[in-house]
Amino acid sequence: MKRIVFGLSICLIVSTTGCGWFGIRDRSSDYLRAQETQPTVVPAEMNSANLGQIYPIPQIATEAVTEDSAEIPRPQPVSVNTFEQLVKIQSIDDQRWILVNSAPSELWPRIRNALNRNGIPTARAVGSEGIIETIWLSYTSDEDNEHRFRLSITPGVQPDSTEIFALHQQQVRGADADASWPQKSLSETLERDMLSLVANELAAESDYASVSLLAQEIGGDSKVEVVSLEVADPYIMIKLAFGRSWASIDYSASRGGFTTVDKNRDEGVFLVNYSGQLADDEGFFDGWFGERPEDEILKVNYHILVQAVGANVEVRVVSPEGESLDRAESLKLLNILRGNMS
Repeated sequence: MKRIVFGLSICLIVSTTGCGWFGIRDRSSDYLRAQETQPTVVPAEMNSANLGQIYPIPQIATEAVTEDSAEIPRPQPVSVNTFEQLVKIQSIDDQRWILVNSAPSELWPRIRNALNRNGIPTARAVGSEGIIETIWLSYTSDEDNEHRFRLSITPGVQPDSTEIFALHQQQVRGADADASWPQKSLSETLERDMLSLVANELAAESDYASVSLLAQEIGGDSKVEVVSLEVADPYIMIKLAFGRSWASIDYSASRGGFTTVDKNRDEGVFLVNYSGQLADDEGFFDGWFGERPEDEILKVNYHILVQAVGANVEVRVVSPEGESLDRAESLKLLNILRGNMS
């Protein structure tokens, strides 16, 4: 009986002391005592381009509440675009592009694989610029000319989305191979064909696990951001032309709880009603007892102002009288608008 008690005592000691009982130090809690070290300093005469943060922590792009607010806000509603079609081709005026609800760093390897699967060799690929250029291609239906394409991959207007543009160029076979790219596709038909090919390939894929760490900053900065300054009202800054910006706000101002009552593009204003309730949030019995009358007149409770400022467009939300809103309320509405833009 004493041997059994002694054996149990030994097991208890080993289980409580861990590997340290055998002379091996337990390192499981070392991370609690870890100290920050100085970054590696590369001598001035050497190249330090390959050094950097392996997993950088991004800054928060937008504010959801003012710093002096003591109230914790409710979480922002999920963007209504989150559950929409993953890959689609959009167009406005004479411009068209592929919209994908995935980050550019995820799309980069998938686009390159799509080109390889279709036997389209790449002549140049620059991840930091989001540029992929094909070699000169020959079509059996065009014996006189050769063609090439440039794909531009940029962050989309929607959060965590990507826009893919195609530029087509052609020249006589055997001409100077270093010809400069045109501002506009020389053949809209071939441009559409290339976009359709890439879109179909991306839509047909089922494995999206591949991510390019070398293309984390692919395509440049975001096209849209919510700007909050201490001395001015918050606003959305869109780094696009007015026509594209207006169309995107027009799309957003009828979703996510917003309803457009009237709009005037010449004056750059939307008259909207914001109820805070999505159309899909209605319950089972709402359709029987809570149905909204078709002839109900919605009350305009906000104005959305869209104004071109230099090369950018600024979007603000004000009261029906044109007065500034409370800062927290303004940030809330702007973030909802920004999340539903397309």
